[in-house]
Amino acid sequence: MPNIIITGASRGLGKAIAEKFAANNYHLYLTSRNEMALYKAMGDLQSKFPFITIKARAFDLTKSEEAKGFGNWILGQHASIDIVVNNAGSFLPGNVHDEKEGTLEAMISVNLYSAYHVTRALLPAMMKQPLSNGSRGHVFNMCSVASLKAYLSGGSYSISKFALAGFSKNLREEMMPHFIKVTAVYPGAAYTDSWAGSGIDEKRIMEARDIADMVFASSQLSPQATVEDIIIRPQLGDI
Repeated sequence: MPNIIITGASRGLGKAIAEKFAANNYHLYLTSRNEMALYKAMGDLQSKFPFITIKARAFDLTKSEEAKGFGNWILGQHASIDIVVNNAGSFLPGNVHDEKEGTLEAMISVNLYSAYHVTRALLPAMMKQPLSNGSRGHVFNMCSVASLKAYLSGGSYSISKFALAGFSKNLREEMMPHFIKVTAVYPGAAYTDSWAGSGIDEKRIMEARDIADMVFASSQLSPQATVEDIIIRPQLGDI
């Protein structure tokens, strides 16, 4: 069975992606910062999918040493690195001119540096992997529609997501000759725990499984094809 590595896997899009791939016989290697939430998610997934291997360990990926530590933990599993989903991220509202001091540093550390350091830790091993059906793996970077367009109160969050999109584009160019696919995912609003209590009708925005379905579909193409960008928005547009 193939393997998938997911950061920010304890809830929301990360957990939805884990469920989708588990249902399709992928072994899961998961992390998030909140250890209790991570192991609860692991237990939920294992009860639904007892036929796959699920391993999880908490790391604070905002810290470069822990991000590298997560990469080393993955390498220590001695399993093929088939798919990596850099999903760890968070949102702090604000505008550039008046947001709280340190907001930019916080957003860059979780939304960009986490993906950068985890990916760099794993790439050398991926680049040496034998070709499997013409590929050496696939990296998905969970960007945002805020990577494409500025929004009021988006501030440093949007800046960090623009940076993640740039990281993904550069990585795509670098990994072409190594037969490693790279896809940037740009989701609009999707209903997760973070929307609970917001007053937003969950029928107004996407389901988390919509994004999971698109990621999975993109991972199943022939080795000759790569989906470079996935842009997915609510039918009625952004909120």
